[in-house]
Amino acid sequence: MTTTSSPIRGPGLFLAQFAGDAAPFDSLDGLAGWAAGLGYAGVQIPSWDARLIDLALAAESQTYCDELRGRLAAHGLEITELSTHLQGQLVAVHPAYDLPMDAFAPAALRGRPAERTAWAQQQLHLAAKASRRLGLSAHATFSGALAWPYLYPWPQRPAGLVEAAFDELARRWRPILNAFDEAGVDVCYEVHPGEDLCDGASFELFLERVGQHPRANLLYDPSHLVLQQLDYLAYIDVYHERIKAFHVKDAEFRPSGRQGVYGGFQSWKDRAGRFRSLGDGQIDFRAIFSKLTQYGYRGWAVLEWECCLKHPEQGAAEGAPFIRDHLIRVADKAFDDFAASGTDTAANRRMLGLESQA
Repeated sequence: MTTTSSPIRGPGLFLAQFAGDAAPFDSLDGLAGWAAGLGYAGVQIPSWDARLIDLALAAESQTYCDELRGRLAAHGLEITELSTHLQGQLVAVHPAYDLPMDAFAPAALRGRPAERTAWAQQQLHLAAKASRRLGLSAHATFSGALAWPYLYPWPQRPAGLVEAAFDELARRWRPILNAFDEAGVDVCYEVHPGEDLCDGASFELFLERVGQHPRANLLYDPSHLVLQQLDYLAYIDVYHERIKAFHVKDAEFRPSGRQGVYGGFQSWKDRAGRFRSLGDGQIDFRAIFSKLTQYGYRGWAVLEWECCLKHPEQGAAEGAPFIRDHLIRVADKAFDDFAASGTDTAANRRMLGLESQA
């Protein structure tokens, strides 16, 4: 059951890393029963997985969406958000990444980048309609990338290169943002290496070009900020008005004399920066939940499990109680109310010495 005493809802679970070919992980009902049994209250659904949702049907059929919600409600679950991380990635792909990114598209579109982009954009439009029919207020996605190969300024970047990339990225996303605005749903970009929206500064470049669009928002995931050595708490101070979704994911960064943030081309297990299961990394989640509560965040806290060491089922089992234990019941009175003086406006003026100066 959702914790109602906290403005933050949870715990939720992103299903992408758990869907598989064996029961109970091969169907939405199987995953729902499993997740509910672990204590989750909501699930974030990867919209590219046809075993879990028919995105095109959800965009057109209210009956289908009502039935989908009902199936989850039978397990005591809600949908937190739909995710189009893979489709969002394909909205903008630099040619250097065409081959690996083709794996995210239908087989018929592989090797046809223009048609792949059009398909990805249409997928986002479907997701906007489906989110509205499902009664959702936020949507999780990636931005895609055109400038990412030029992140490090060597060789020297030609004048205007970055600007041209972000101009084009904004051009592709503006109609999608408008579609989500019509649906009443926030687009929440997960700032992430490999995306042109990889940190706060890059998000601001994009935001400027989409005219500060009200639906251009953020999915807050502190793990990616730790691996960049970005201040993940100050990030909330700066961008809290745009944070509309939250992945609860842990990470650690342990640089050595051999490698740092770039990882030295090592595997995940051997990198200085690694994703970890909740509680096994270095992230101060008590401070994060405090700041989000302070700023009135009212979305879901959703576990995204990624760990190079721990088994996913153990990570999922530990994740629900971890999130629940970090939810904050907001105080309904000040801690020092017991000492309230009960003064009024006139008394306040006397205390300030203002009456004698009138």
